[in-house]
Amino acid sequence: MPDQGEDKELQIEQTKLAGVFVLTPKRFGDARGFFSESWSAREMAAQGLDFTWVQDNHSLSMQTGTVRGLHFQSPPHAQAKLVRCGRGAFFDVAVDIRRGSPTYGQWVGAELSYENGKQMLVPTGFLHGFATRQPETEIIYKCSDYYAPECDGAVRFDCPTIGIDWGLGDLEPVLSDKDAAAQGLADFDSPFVWEGVQ
Repeated sequence: MPDQGEDKELQIEQTKLAGVFVLTPKRFGDARGFFSESWSAREMAAQGLDFTWVQDNHSLSMQTGTVRGLHFQSPPHAQAKLVRCGRGAFFDVAVDIRRGSPTYGQWVGAELSYENGKQMLVPTGFLHGFATRQPETEIIYKCSDYYAPECDGAVRFDCPTIGIDWGLGDLEPVLSDKDAAAQGLADFDSPFVWEGVQ
C-alpha cells in the first residue's frame, strides 16, 4: 500500500489535455489496511471541479491485455467519468474529440492501480478507454449521466491517427466485437464542439 501520509491533501494533477485530471486521494493506513475518501463533492468543488454523478459502474476484466474503448456517449447524454481501480491495474486513456480544439485527436494516459489509488477525471468531449495490466482487474467509475444506448459510440483503440501507445508489448489485445469493428478517427464525425476555453 502506498504511503500517502495523513498530512497530505488530495493531489490533483492537470494533464497535458485541459480538463483531464489525475487525482490521488489521501489514504489513512494502519495494520488493518487503509481508509480513503475516494470522492468528496465539497472538496472537489473547492478545487473548481464541480460534478454531479448519477451512476456508478463496476467492470471486471479477467485477462491481462483486455482493451475496452475507445468509448463515448454523445449529447444529450454525454458522460463525464471519474475512473479508478478496485483491484489489479490498468492503463487509462482519454482522447480529445472536441471539433475545433487545439488538442483534437491528442491523447493522455495514466496507470491506475489498486496500489497507487490514482483516479482519472475524463470530462465530456473525450473518448475513454483502458488496457488491463493484470488479470482479474476491476474498474470502477462514476458517470455524470445515465447510460443511453442510442448515444453510445466508439472509435478504434489502435487508430493510427491517434497513435496511442497502450504498452501491450507482444500481447494480443482482448477486444469485444463492437470495439474491434469501431471506426477510425478520420471517418468519425464528432458530436462535440470545443467551447474555446482551455
